[in-house]
This record gives sequence, C-alpha cells and structure tokens, in this order.
Amino acid sequence: MRSLVLAALLSASASMALAADKYTLDSSHSQIVFSYNHLGFSTTYGMFSGFEGEIMFDQENPANSTVAVSMPTKSMFTGWEQRDGHFMTDDFFGATDEDMISFTSTSIELTGDATAKITGDLTMNDVTKSVVLDAKLNQVGDHPMANKPWAGFDATTTLLRSDFGVDKFAPFVSDEVSVMISIEAMKAE
Repeated sequence: MRSLVLAALLSASASMALAADKYTLDSSHSQIVFSYNHLGFSTTYGMFSGFEGEIMFDQENPANSTVAVSMPTKSMFTGWEQRDGHFMTDDFFGATDEDMISFTSTSIELTGDATAKITGDLTMNDVTKSVVLDAKLNQVGDHPMANKPWAGFDATTTLLRSDFGVDKFAPFVSDEVSVMISIEAMKAE
C-alpha cells in the first residue's frame, strides 16, 4: 500500500514538473530596488544587479510554478561609493566576493487573475528567513525583438534588516526596508 501511495505521489510530481516551462532571468532587464528612511530626513534608494535565476512557470496552473534567484551581495549599488563600501564592512554585511543573496520559493498562492503571494526562503548575510512577495504577472508572450516566449513579473515586500543581522544604526536608520522587484525571463531552449 505504501509503495502505491509513493508511486502516485511521484507520478503526480512528475506530471506537474512536465507542465511547467523553464524560464531564465534576463539580467539586463531585471531590477531589485530597495529603499529605507534615513534619520527621518530622506529616503535612500539602492539596487542589486548581476543576478541569475530561473522560473519554472506553469501558465495553466501558476500555483505549481517555482522561482529561484541569486545575486552577489557586492552587486549592491546606492549611488554613493562610500556608502556601498560601508555596507560591505562588518558594520553590515561583512561581504566577500563569494557572498550571495538568494530567494527560493516554497509556495505560491493565487490572489487574482494575474496576482499571487509567493512565499519563499530569503538567505542574506548567512541568515535564512521566510518572506512573502506580493507578485503580479505583467505579461506573457513572444518578445518582439528576441522572437521567443518571454514573461514579465513585478513584486514587492517589506523586510526588517534586523532579521538578517544588518541592523547597525537602527532604529534611527529605519529597520524596515521596502523592496521592489521587476523581472523579465525568457523561455529556456
């Protein structure tokens, strides 16, 4: 009996995997932008670049899709070289060239025709926490210049940097960090 249940589960997961199409991120048209309050005087912005990842996208049943993305911690850019350098010190990330920030989805809950809550594990500064992204499918279709299937998504979330051990100067420099994500992905060949 146990082997019949196991065989049924394996068969179900294999058919779900076959229904999803693999998409790889287009790093040149994908951004992760963050912002935080600086001492009540201003909002400071930054972004990450150089990330890689893939989406297993099941267009017929999006809840069966998965997302995995990673980027070098040192790819952070805030527009001021001294601040970028300070963020990489032991005051914040203590980052080396090998340190990565990654997100791997654990579940997707549809909230509308083109919206979902994507729950996943965010690993940053050697700490892993569950986060929820409010995501929106912008468009799926053939890219007019690349002549291949393409997909675009936006997502937002709010993080507490103290959850990841990056809490220097909090609460004066806000603990809350707003994150905006916009990605394009191309169907893998």
